[in-house]
Amino acid sequence: MQVVFQTLPKTAEEFISMPEFDLTSPFHVAALFITAICAYHENRDECYNMIDELKGPQKLGFMEKQFIRQRMMGKSEYIGKAYLAGAAPQNDYTPELPYTVIMEETPDTFAEVGYATVYVHTDGADSPRPVKLRKKGKDWFLWEHTGLFIDIYKPFSSDPWR
Repeated sequence: MQVVFQTLPKTAEEFISMPEFDLTSPFHVAALFITAICAYHENRDECYNMIDELKGPQKLGFMEKQFIRQRMMGKSEYIGKAYLAGAAPQNDYTPELPYTVIMEETPDTFAEVGYATVYVHTDGADSPRPVKLRKKGKDWFLWEHTGLFIDIYKPFSSDPWR
């Protein structure tokens, strides 16, 4: 499964106005999360506001914000882009246009009633990373996202071992 974006939003207002903003698919919500974390480098608060839009009634708490901040330190310029098609350590995580998030559905994706676990591809790791979503009514909401913040390979230009 893939979701394609023409632009990456910079504000929560742009985010919810995007034609791709769709909460009725767990795959769209996972892909929207990628676009939200791409905004962190330029404006942390707008990134948090975008994530809050995906979390439904349960907004980001202080500890979640601290976790994201710690994981983004020194990596905020590329960690979100690492999950976009064409972005790789070799090209310093420069994605192809249009921006595309590639995900996979596994036999376990919908194993738990009311939840879905989607795996997002990246060339920055050896395996896809999980995002867990929760269904409420007809919409899906971000539930667990920490798997996307596990370390990825450094861009070649900043890797002293290359």
